[in-house]
Amino acid sequence: MARLHLFDLDGTLLHGTTAPVEISRQLGLEAETVALDRAIGAGLIGPPEYAAQVYDLWAGLTETHVTAAFEAAPWLTRIREVWAEIRSAGEYCAVVSLSPSFFVERLLEWGAHATHGSRFPAVPFTEPVDPAGALSAAAKVTIADRLCAEFGVARAECVAYGDSSSDKELFAVVPVSVAVNADGHLAGLATHSYTGRDLWDAYELVAGLS
Repeated sequence: MARLHLFDLDGTLLHGTTAPVEISRQLGLEAETVALDRAIGAGLIGPPEYAAQVYDLWAGLTETHVTAAFEAAPWLTRIREVWAEIRSAGEYCAVVSLSPSFFVERLLEWGAHATHGSRFPAVPFTEPVDPAGALSAAAKVTIADRLCAEFGVARAECVAYGDSSSDKELFAVVPVSVAVNADGHLAGLATHSYTGRDLWDAYELVAGLS
């Protein structure tokens, strides 16, 4: 049976940063968003509160800002090559992230079969954000199951790639996982661990497994 590779974004495909920080950098609001990242990481706020607060910070956000953030972000190398290899093997790859959907969806152009992020209105904002659309760690499992049904893949054939506490619940329910530049939250949970800047090297840890 084909496998489904599930990739986190912040701290995983992006090295040492998050999509909201990179977006906010374009607005001169990096420090404010780093503080929000620390707050959600420490459990002081939840995804709905985080979404509401970054939405307020991004009142002046334009598509030009988002494009600049995406293009300047510190991506791991060979992401597109890994996804092309997964596709050529008849397998599937998806990105599931707590970051805004309008950023995550850009990875479809790099070869992901599917992307899921926290629901935000289109940029520039003319509608309010719905905090209920903010994804959580538990939502990653729900989305993974939905993708399994869509692609005809069993949960037992999933591989998860992540770096932090938002990936713990997904790592706990799939048989193979790769901790990528991970923090202590995933210690002892991952099947494999990778530290570096090249996604191909992380993928090679599981490429030969079936």
